[in-house]
Amino acid sequence: MPTAEVLQLIHTRQRLEVDDADLSASSFINVKLANATFDDINLSASTFTNVNLSGAAFDNVNLSGVTINNACLRGLAITDANTEGMTIEGILVSDLQAAYRATRS
Repeated sequence: MPTAEVLQLIHTRQRLEVDDADLSASSFINVKLANATFDDINLSASTFTNVNLSGAAFDNVNLSGVTINNACLRGLAITDANTEGMTIEGILVSDLQAAYRATRS
């Protein structure tokens, strides 16, 4: 697929349907993507700043190597997940789970 010139959408309200496209190195600033659907998307090495993901749902997501900083995780639920090596404030989640389970016995 040849590289095209930059397409600029500025001060636009437009619904996009994008399929089999390479939008690598694109930038999205002050953009509303509420109620958007993302399927089979590669966002590796992307940067997210000032992002509102409240009410979002993630399924079959690879978050290995991700760092989350300065985040509100109120009401966040993680289920059916591989948490091997995952830390919260530098503490292994597996250690936190073991300590919790020990108090429940």
